[in-house]
Amino acid sequence: MRPWTRDKDIRIRLAKKWNNGEILAQCAGHSPFEPLRIPLKHPTADELIHQFDAARTWIEHMADHAAKQDKKGFDIEWYEFNHRALGRNKIPKAVIFRTLDDILSYLGKTGEAHQYQMLFKKITDCCPELEALLIEKPLDVLHHAAVWDKLLAIVSYLKSNPCPQIYIRQLEIQGVDTKFIESHKPWLVKLLARVLPDDTGNEQAQRQAAFEARFGFLSKPARIRFRFLDPGFTLMGLSDLEIPVNEFNNLPIKPDTIFIVENEINGLAFPPFPRALVIFGLGYSLAVLSNAHWMKEKPVLYWGDIDTHGFAMIDQIRHYFPQTRSFLMDEATLFSHKALWGREPSPANRDLPLLTAEEALVYDALRKNLHAPSLRLEQERISFTQVRRVLEDIQKSQGVRYQPFSGALRL
Repeated sequence: MRPWTRDKDIRIRLAKKWNNGEILAQCAGHSPFEPLRIPLKHPTADELIHQFDAARTWIEHMADHAAKQDKKGFDIEWYEFNHRALGRNKIPKAVIFRTLDDILSYLGKTGEAHQYQMLFKKITDCCPELEALLIEKPLDVLHHAAVWDKLLAIVSYLKSNPCPQIYIRQLEIQGVDTKFIESHKPWLVKLLARVLPDDTGNEQAQRQAAFEARFGFLSKPARIRFRFLDPGFTLMGLSDLEIPVNEFNNLPIKPDTIFIVENEINGLAFPPFPRALVIFGLGYSLAVLSNAHWMKEKPVLYWGDIDTHGFAMIDQIRHYFPQTRSFLMDEATLFSHKALWGREPSPANRDLPLLTAEEALVYDALRKNLHAPSLRLEQERISFTQVRRVLEDIQKSQGVRYQPFSGALRL
């Protein structure tokens, strides 16, 4: 026997429409409400004969939950038929909600709908540009009911003061603090995107930009950690520094060689090297170096983990500094440390066009699991005796005039 539609099934169906915002949005829509008809799974003629008592109980159940003179809800659409054994009968075929109020009352959502309508008017009176968003996201309107005064104050401020070029902490808006903005950023992005003009000319980049960059606030500057590797080559005696990226871009003294390593401890323990510095701890944030134009004229040497992400970072840094060479990331280094192999949690598998042929050979073997599944050799597992040996070779090679990038340095 197929289940016959009951009151709870109708409520479940309407609850889905409420939860996706469809019903609430109609409270502010400009189109007239179209009566909602929901077909019912009802007893067949054969079921009426063999389950007459159950069918009669079901008909009474549907009639009990229908609209009454003192109760809003659905009307029943009856199906009349003449059966040779049962005679003339009628059963519910569908239910019909003739007004939006009938649906809201049936679901117990009249109060929430009234609140939404009041908020809709208040918000659109202040910012008519938000009307479409309020209809698209009606449940979000209700979710933020308690804070709309603050949200509108922020939106109004930025309408009058676009791209303020101050830190969010410096905003002087009554009742609004930094924590409020931080905790409501996703919704504020949606509001401000509808109200403020897009001046970037690149909508995709605008959507992906951080909140501060997108709406003209100052953001915490990226910082670069580095060490000078020559005791006789420091910045006013300071050898270990972390400074804002714009200050690094204009570093007053320029090294002859730049090393970049992934691991922070390796950066701190990196051996001495004449007139050189080592940058460390950036990971995939290598783009912060892209405006250090003085680095384009210097040898850049990169040492990362021998894993797929290590090679992805080489590919990335070469977008900014094509002369970059890798070291201690070759096949010989990998196989001489077989006892120290580990596993990479989430390997990369994209093409990396800026690798050298030797690097690409190692990378392809890693991403195809030719040596071991998700193979990884972390840079901190390589002995510093070998690190020093390679650095000595690099130093000797720089005894002659520096040559442009021609491949990876190997043990």
